[in-house]
Amino acid sequence: MLLHALIRRYVLDGQPVGSRTLSRESTLDLSPATIRNVMADLEDFGLVTSPHTSSGRIPTQLGYRFFVDAIMRAQPLDDSVSAEIHEHFSLVASRDEVLGNASELLSQLTHYAGIVRLNKRPQGRLRQVEFLQLSGKRVLAILVTSGADVENRVLQTERDYSDSELIEAANYFNATYTGKTLEEVRDALVNSMKRDNIEADRIMRNTIAVAQQLFDTENGDSDDVLVSGETNLIGLPEFEEMQKLRGIFDAFKAKNDLLDLLDRSMGAEGINIFIGDESGYEALTDCSVVTAPYQLDDRNIGVIGVIGPTRMAYESVIPMVDITARLLSRALNFKEN
Repeated sequence: MLLHALIRRYVLDGQPVGSRTLSRESTLDLSPATIRNVMADLEDFGLVTSPHTSSGRIPTQLGYRFFVDAIMRAQPLDDSVSAEIHEHFSLVASRDEVLGNASELLSQLTHYAGIVRLNKRPQGRLRQVEFLQLSGKRVLAILVTSGADVENRVLQTERDYSDSELIEAANYFNATYTGKTLEEVRDALVNSMKRDNIEADRIMRNTIAVAQQLFDTENGDSDDVLVSGETNLIGLPEFEEMQKLRGIFDAFKAKNDLLDLLDRSMGAEGINIFIGDESGYEALTDCSVVTAPYQLDDRNIGVIGVIGPTRMAYESVIPMVDITARLLSRALNFKEN
């Protein structure tokens, strides 16, 4: 199909593709005149456009979407690329290292920016929580999970708590939630906070008041995004305008837009692709984002992917993201057990 041939050619060099080029390189036995007529039809359908009156055509956002959804066939990974991905995950020693290096690996493989949505707190099931009194209405919370991960965090409370109150709260918390996943604990705390406090006894109220900050039930401050290889976007024709590049780098720095976008991918089954303004963010209008969720204990806990230009080699990028997410999930579950 001519649209397929045009996109593959445009991905290679970023230059508008003319009918003579397609006639010479396409496997279709069509004359340049016939190709010009087909290209005019594709333009009428909004799948291609001509940036200049005398130039060839380039794909539109709609053209890329039609290509990805209806035409494209993902290419099998090259043996050397597949071996590199497998080797990477066989060498890393800890969960933090697995997550920290995953975005860098995708950046190196695709030559775009690699992204990982992660959670700073440990994953796994709750083993124990301790609360220790500090000065100035502050409490030190110590969270231990099944993976032997430990998080220490200073909480600002609304009032001073005595040592006995904190011991009671920790005992109640551990008796109620030990063995549950951290997501289950967060959900249970949210539900408890919605109940009428009159129905809760003193220990339960104290426990909820202290623990809600630890599990970020209100603002989710623990969520974060790790970005690698941003500089790979410098020099690409799409981002020659400094204002466009600055907008993208500002999005990388602020991360709020990326968090929202990756949150929308969290519930997806397999690959999710945002092309151009499908992301909903002006800074990413000239970008495509390819993501896939990764799992722990058969539930999605994060998202991994790449950000590059809409002129992206989707046929090779998509399988790279897919296999990286699968092997990341396998590595996390292996290290959990």
